[in-house]
Amino acid sequence: MSGEIKREWLEADYYRVLGVAEDASQAEITKAYRKLAREFHPDKNPGDTAAEDRFKEISAAYDVVGDEKTRAEYDQVRRLGPMAGGFGGGGQGGFDFNMSDVGDLGDILGSMFGGGGGGGFFGAGSPRGPRQMRGRDQEARLRISFDEAVRGTTTTLSLSDQAGRRSMKVRIPSGVDSGQRIRLRGKGGPGTPPGDLYVIVEVDDHQLYGRDGDRLTMDVPITFAEAALGADIEVPTYRGETVKVRIPAGTQTGRTLRVRGAGAPTGDDTYGDLLVTVSVAVPQNLSGKERSALEAFAELSDESPRRHLFASTDPVG
Repeated sequence: MSGEIKREWLEADYYRVLGVAEDASQAEITKAYRKLAREFHPDKNPGDTAAEDRFKEISAAYDVVGDEKTRAEYDQVRRLGPMAGGFGGGGQGGFDFNMSDVGDLGDILGSMFGGGGGGGFFGAGSPRGPRQMRGRDQEARLRISFDEAVRGTTTTLSLSDQAGRRSMKVRIPSGVDSGQRIRLRGKGGPGTPPGDLYVIVEVDDHQLYGRDGDRLTMDVPITFAEAALGADIEVPTYRGETVKVRIPAGTQTGRTLRVRGAGAPTGDDTYGDLLVTVSVAVPQNLSGKERSALEAFAELSDESPRRHLFASTDPVG
């Protein structure tokens, strides 16, 4: 076993954090993570420090169990239980311990407490050589387009640090949100082993669509006649097609209508939904006939939208 083994793995239950079973598939883990990340994302909970802490906890859990290789190492540490952290040295009853004597367990403990591959348990004091120090984790920000976030992409990230200027390929999974972190193992600060690089993604806005997970959103204006009488309107989908949306008679501004399967791709040739929110557009330049028709309508109508609002208001004085 190799890779980064952290001390907190002995106590943290990342499956519980994500609300999944220990035998959950990687797809189930990803689905649970995306749902929780949307719920606790700082953009949706401004000023809520508890939600921000929960978002960080969720992200940390997914960094481990969302990666198949790291998850396997985490599971092995959990299976060892107290045994993984129960060896000590020095003081009364202490003993020296050679990591090479226990195979994979030696790799785990060596990574946790500073020993190298096959090195002594006590680092610099061991007969096997000096203590090896893991490199520092680093962060970088990457801005991508709305289309790249929806479909997924592979792009190049340039990074300047104490090691100089370097470039690396970054695979962006489909459905990534602004603020989501992508972990590049071993791409951080130099050391033995090297640290990890966490790429924080920032997604540009789209001129027509918004996004809520695998659902796309769209604001669409409709005429007064379409709102009052009802109508079928056509709207473009993300795939370049058009779909008909039924506007029920009496539709009010702010009503949201769902078009199933017209949203963002979710994999396996399936798509989320498109949420169309309508607003009634008030004409600003009426022709003579239009004005006359509206005046006639006003004379015929005795309904006031303010009647119920003011009916229970007590008079002043």
